[in-house]
This record gives sequence, structure tokens and C-alpha cells, in this order.
Amino acid sequence: MLRTADLSVEKINKLLQDADEFSKGKTLKAKGEIYVSNLFFEDSTRTKTSFDVAERKLGLNVVPFDISASSVNKGESLYDTVKTLKSIGLDLCVIRHKKEKFYDEFKGIDIAIINGGDGTGNHPSQNILDLMTIQQEFGKFKGLKVGIVGDVKHSRVANSNAEVLRKLGAKVYFSGPEQWFDEGTIINGTYLSIDDLVKEVDVVMLLRIQHERHDSDEKLKLSSDKYHRQFGLTTEREKAMKKDAIIMHPAPINRGVEIADELVECKRSRIFKQMENGVFARMAILKTALEAKGFEFE
Repeated sequence: MLRTADLSVEKINKLLQDADEFSKGKTLKAKGEIYVSNLFFEDSTRTKTSFDVAERKLGLNVVPFDISASSVNKGESLYDTVKTLKSIGLDLCVIRHKKEKFYDEFKGIDIAIINGGDGTGNHPSQNILDLMTIQQEFGKFKGLKVGIVGDVKHSRVANSNAEVLRKLGAKVYFSGPEQWFDEGTIINGTYLSIDDLVKEVDVVMLLRIQHERHDSDEKLKLSSDKYHRQFGLTTEREKAMKKDAIIMHPAPINRGVEIADELVECKRSRIFKQMENGVFARMAILKTALEAKGFEFE
């Protein structure tokens, strides 16, 4: 699974159905031996760990892969690394890489690839767990209004979610520092000021500032406090939200920057529910990717 937007609505709904069944206690185990590995070339807590847990819940054999001790540090290409793992006997790789569309390199390798995040491009497993969380709350997507707030330009989460939410019938709004927005950035939504957005939407989805992806001219010359006051979800702005609106965030969270510390675990927050759903969503993705290669579960 490389891009959720490339899937039909029917396939997205099937992933959500599978994930929901896993969340309600359904268990499946692989028939036969299946070997998988997680190759994370960028730091990760939630995605890497929840893939690991999801793999083990499905009875897969998880082969450790330590980037810092691999031949990548001797100059081995990503293609050769994956080709080597396939030759050794791996059946699936979950990969996170700073290069957008890194997966285009593997078209000649017969191995299942799951995109764990490619540069500022896409983050399909986060997309599925976010959709799952929204569906649990509202039971639908059509007609919902979702606000994505923060560093949208550099966020693969924003890119994945905005495109797919529109595909499913939701209306998407954006907010954040205007220098991080251009016509290409907001092609899948409408820009609003943060104060207008919080009153309008059913879901406020916050994003951290992606400092590591900024060019020198994109760096925001604001202190954390000033950013929070101008663009963050403050306690005052939370009070202006719709009665049943919820707060989401893909994490990691910078408390007191994009969101007030006291709102991270408030009644509206679904942030840790998203993390819980991440295991079930990734179980569904792994099952689907492996079944497409002919593997079976029981």
C-alpha cells in the first residue's frame, strides 16, 4: 500500500471494516511462515512500534532491521537493500524514507511494500487510522467538515488525509501561517483563519511544525508562545468549537505550540484513541497487502 488516494472507495471502506473488526477483538493468524521487516530511515515512535505490534498480532515473523548497523552506511542503495532482503527470504517490507515516492525504485522486485511515510508525500497508514477514528465518532464522512491546521505544506499526513477525505465526501479546510500555503498546498481544501476554522468544522486536526523539512526562507521567525497565540488551538479557541467537534493530532505533539497542554487529553481529544486505532488499521493494511501476494490468514 503506497497511496490511499489510489484506492477505490470500496477498498478504503474494506480496510476500515477490517480495522474495525480487529478493534472489536477479531483475531487472525498467518497460515504458514511469513517474514516481514520494518525499515525506518526517519525517526518514528508510533508508526514503527504499532506496525511491529500489528505484525506480531497477525502471527508474522518480524525480522529486525537496524538502519544504523546496515550496509546503507557503506553506500548501499535502497533498491539493493530491498532486493537483498527479498533474496534472503523476506515477503514484505514497511519502509519510511525522506525521499518522496521512494517506492518507485522497487517495480522490478516481487515483494510487498507498505509505505510508512515518504518525505512530504504520503502517510497511508496514518490516513487509515485517522479515517477510522473519524468514522467511529460520526459514522460517516459525507457532509463532515474537517479542519487541518499547521504546517500543511510539509506534512505527509495533511496530503494523505485531505485528498482522501474529499474523495469520501467530506469538506476540508486549512489554516496556519500563510507563508506555508500556496495554490498547490490548498488544492484539496479552503483556507480559513484559525478563529473562523474552529467555529466551522467537526474535526480539528492539528499538525506539528516540520522544522526538519524547512528551507531557510520557510522558517518561521516566531517563538513557540507567539505561534501558539496566533495559530495554535488555545483554550479560548477550543471553547468556540462546535459542541460535538473533536480534536485530533497525528503526533508527536508539541504541547503549548500547536495545541494547549490542557487540551491534549481533554474530553474532545481523540489523540490517544488515534494511536490505539493505529495497531488495528495497520493490521488491516498488512493483511490486505499480503493477501494480494497470495498469502492466507485463518
